Amino acid sequence: MTTYKDIRGTHIKTVTTDPPAPVNGQMWYNSTDQAMKGFKILNVGAWTSANAMNTGRRQLAGGGSQTAGIAFGGENSGSANLANTEQYNGTSWTEVADLNTARYLLGGSGETNTSAIAVGGEVDPGGNQALAETWNGSSWTEVGDLNTAGRQVAVAAANSSNALCFGGGRPSYSALTESWNGSAWTEVGDLNDARSDMAASGTYNACLGFGGDTPPVTGNTESWNGSAWTEVSDLNTARSQLGASSTSQTAALAFGGYTSTAVGVTEDWNGASWSEVADLNTANNGIAGGGTTTAALAFGGAQPSSPTGLTEEWSGTTPSTVTFTAS
Repeated sequence: MTTYKDIRGTHIKTVTTDPPAPVNGQMWYNSTDQAMKGFKILNVGAWTSANAMNTGRRQLAGGGSQTAGIAFGGENSGSANLANTEQYNGTSWTEVADLNTARYLLGGSGETNTSAIAVGGEVDPGGNQALAETWNGSSWTEVGDLNTAGRQVAVAAANSSNALCFGGGRPSYSALTESWNGSAWTEVGDLNDARSDMAASGTYNACLGFGGDTPPVTGNTESWNGSAWTEVSDLNTARSQLGASSTSQTAALAFGGYTSTAVGVTEDWNGASWSEVADLNTANNGIAGGGTTTAALAFGGAQPSSPTGLTEEWSGTTPSTVTFTAS
């Protein structure tokens, strides 16, 4: 049966200012500019293979930028816990000072490769860890423990003074969220959806958490405003063990991960919804990353089962508003 929408089409809203976070394909009429406008991704970008890490590993943590990345912890092909820390300068990786405690399935992030934090994780034998360590560019220092030991936790883009840690398996799936003020961890508002193996983008007071394992794998995305989590639009591809750019709550990149196998799927977040863009060159899970939606870094992982030092660089442009003209 023909519907009203089939006959009349979709309504285009009239606004006085462009919407702050339009979705891909959205259109509107700006009465101030007297112009029909829309939002689209002009260039979805692409991944390029780069020089590999010195030590292949999976279930690691890291962060920083495309030209100043940091990777730490993880597990190698012999299933040994790793303390190795490496810095990336935009061309190659260099081994630097180790973590004080070797571990994998840890959370961690860094605004740059000279200021980072490593949290939780697992040690075999020894089980789940509450340990936290901060990085000053040359060495790791043990600081105050988490209130609850955990593995597979996510950590927002962080430094030695501020961080947000959430989710994880302890061994049950967790919604716990803890905030770091430079000296101690404080339990704050829980996630709406308990899970492990998720990813994060943003800061301790403005964060985005997405993906993970509940089980099963999920695309659930939640936004943190400094006191509470709110569910927002899901990833298009539900998955766990994924990597992410780590600097913004309103502009994020999610890549790789595990569904029933390793995937290379990459999605771009514009503050309101996810759009699929170009895949990683190699499907990969148990991966880490950093950077932005226009210049990201993906490294490590298990592509799809053996620990790897694979490194890929993302180059893309920001989605933008375009004005339509009559021809």
